[in-house]
Amino acid sequence: METLESLHRKLEGAKDLKSVVRTMKIVAALNIGQYEKAVQSLVDYYYTLALGILVYLKSEKKVDQSGKTEIRHIAEKLTYSIVFGSDQGLVGQFNDSLSDFVFESLHSISGKKEIWAVGERVQLLLIDAGFTNTQLFAVPNSVQTITNLVNQILLKSEETQKVLDLSEVYVFHNQQKAGIGYQAVSKRLLPLDEAWKQSFYEYTWPTNKIPQIIDGKGQTLIALIHSYLFTSLYKTCAESLASENACRLAAMQRAEKNIDELLEDLKLSFHSLRQSTIDAELFDVVSGFKAIKKDA
Repeated sequence: METLESLHRKLEGAKDLKSVVRTMKIVAALNIGQYEKAVQSLVDYYYTLALGILVYLKSEKKVDQSGKTEIRHIAEKLTYSIVFGSDQGLVGQFNDSLSDFVFESLHSISGKKEIWAVGERVQLLLIDAGFTNTQLFAVPNSVQTITNLVNQILLKSEETQKVLDLSEVYVFHNQQKAGIGYQAVSKRLLPLDEAWKQSFYEYTWPTNKIPQIIDGKGQTLIALIHSYLFTSLYKTCAESLASENACRLAAMQRAEKNIDELLEDLKLSFHSLRQSTIDAELFDVVSGFKAIKKDA
């Protein structure tokens, strides 16, 4: 049976828990803001980069992504998928829904498939789904650490490409919806084929003076492609982290609502039991007074 002391302890515990939840809500909201700002900051940079690629493509119409005119023939199709998950708690089905989406997306792709996972939790889910995981990267915990992760992925990709001919590279991550929640999305990062080139012809140079590449065209192309890949991966990671924190914020909002309801129930129970205790004590006093008066 509940006592006033036990109900009081529960009330204090619920208040402390609500304070923790409120703090986590604030942290999640702040994180969402910084990641969304990071994504937005890439818009102008990507536009400038796209214009640079456009100028290069117009000057060199028969250059592939490696700067060579010869297209390599790959004996066996090899697909690498970079999957951005979460290693933090209180994110619900964040990793599970993403791993299901990866499985459905890659199911129809033939050839050998390997996974590069960002986050140990999503890595384990993908291994359980039957995929081969060859690389594991730590999930960034701030905007400042995204750059380090992207550089690690690009470096490992360059090392792998020296040994193997990568036919396709995909990236998978969760992205915030316009309203509430998130959705799993994917993008083909490589190869930089004709469809990739055509996407840049949608841009137009803002003036009548088109710049020219005097020399070092191969180095220019390499720099442009590296910047393109870096920007794409950075944006993907930032969007994943923003959706993760949005998921956590929603979970904390639900938790806070449940705690408020629990506090109301505990307060009602506490005041009801306290009133019953006072009534019982008053009844004992009145009964004792009557007994004493009767004996007198």
